[in-house]
Amino acid sequence: MHEYSIVGALIEQCEQHAEDNDATKVTRVAIKVGILSGVEPALLETAFQTFKLEGVCHDAIFEMQIQPLVLSCFECGRETTHNERSIICSHCQSNRTQVIDGEDLLLMQLELE
Repeated sequence: MHEYSIVGALIEQCEQHAEDNDATKVTRVAIKVGILSGVEPALLETAFQTFKLEGVCHDAIFEMQIQPLVLSCFECGRETTHNERSIICSHCQSNRTQVIDGEDLLLMQLELE
């Protein structure tokens, strides 16, 4: 499960931001998870709740925004949004598409005290 290593890196990043800003506590962590990021949101949530127990993230609220897949089609020129893992254009059914958004896992906001 690579979610554990992802959360480990996320918590390290939170701790570094807290240290850089003379904060003693992280109160909220907000991330964006793309559908094609390769991350299972439920496992990521569980991993965060498990690993946050020690350190500055102990009381942090964990918020996840699931980013839909956004595709640009080379055939019809349209941009489509998908809530499933499909690279097929929903307008013309072409598989000649380019992923515009939905592959990333990003730390969006961090609240510190």
